[in-house]
Amino acid sequence: MGRDGKTISRPFIGLLSLLGMLTIVMAADHNYGDALSKSILFFEGQRSGKLPANQRVSWRKDSALQDGSDWKVDLAGGYYDAGDNVKYTFPMAFTTTLLAWSVVEYGGDMGNEELTHALEAVRWSTDFLLK
Repeated sequence: MGRDGKTISRPFIGLLSLLGMLTIVMAADHNYGDALSKSILFFEGQRSGKLPANQRVSWRKDSALQDGSDWKVDLAGGYYDAGDNVKYTFPMAFTTTLLAWSVVEYGGDMGNEELTHALEAVRWSTDFLLK
């Protein structure tokens, strides 16, 4: 508002216009496809169990293959959580639900290869959760 309390000052309008243009320019610089690709790759880095041949995180190897064997329970598979070797099923189920929902909503906008990786990420989790 201007000094009279009723009008908006020209410098204020200019500032708002400048901020709007900067927002558009900054948003154009982001590569959302690359961010999506790396987020799916992050899931692959958190896998537990016998890793598939198409595992893209080459430094990762099979892990936790004998988890639960003392009690005759197969706990291999799923995703690690929180930077440790623990698998929490509730956060995994929530994350899997959101990932699956994203594939349903936006899968048509993904490339075939990226869609395949996203579906594999969902499948990796659901196979573990349904054991």
